[in-house]
Amino acid sequence: MLENLIDLIKQHAGEAITNNPAIPNSQNDAVVGEAGNSIINGLKDMISQGKIQDVMSLLQSNGANASSNPAVQNISGGFVQTLMSKFGLGEDQANGIASNLIPTVMQNLASKTNDPNDSSFSIEGILSHFTGGQQGGLEGILGNLTQGGESGIMDKLKGLF
Repeated sequence: MLENLIDLIKQHAGEAITNNPAIPNSQNDAVVGEAGNSIINGLKDMISQGKIQDVMSLLQSNGANASSNPAVQNISGGFVQTLMSKFGLGEDQANGIASNLIPTVMQNLASKTNDPNDSSFSIEGILSHFTGGQQGGLEGILGNLTQGGESGIMDKLKGLF
């Protein structure tokens, strides 16, 4: 999945990364990789924090209004921090890159997830990635959400399906 995600990011990296004078060409691949890590880690963190509804809402929406989705905003914020700390970019530069790249990639990720003719991404595959490929996929995630008691789990899952 990470390889497909990196390919998707590269497809949309043009103005935000590849043609951006603030990022030396020698660092383009590293920035693309960090964008991928930010997306994976952002989604994984949200699921582990019980915000599965935000993630599922994005993945099931075909990416409509991606920039206003809480999952996308969370991922963009993390990517901004990475750009500033690892690549020495200023906050305005980092925000510009993140706001041009992350919503577009997430919109395309959601679209591909919902396209029956495109097998590069699936909700099951994404969830499997977050559980380390362990058996149980969604059940493992739900198990993590219910650790320490099952109260509130139904509230977290309302409206997902």
